[in-house]
Amino acid sequence: MPYYVFKITQPTPVVKNLEFLKEFDVYKEARNYAREMRASVPLDNGINFKLAHAVTQLGAEEMLMEKRDKTVVMEWEK
Repeated sequence: MPYYVFKITQPTPVVKNLEFLKEFDVYKEARNYAREMRASVPLDNGINFKLAHAVTQLGAEEMLMEKRDKTVVMEWEK
């Protein structure tokens, strides 16, 4: 399964804009590319770069668009 790198902008908390950047067959290359892209933009500008491992590009997009519940922090973990 290939690795997909996406640029994610989130103008509002509800809307996520995904922009497909590149596809890789090797994890290390995908990870390094994502790190380079993160380093190339200033912090706190609302742009994220994510790596997704999926069968198809559509599957990767669906996985990244999925809204996840916040993690429950137990009392002893605070």
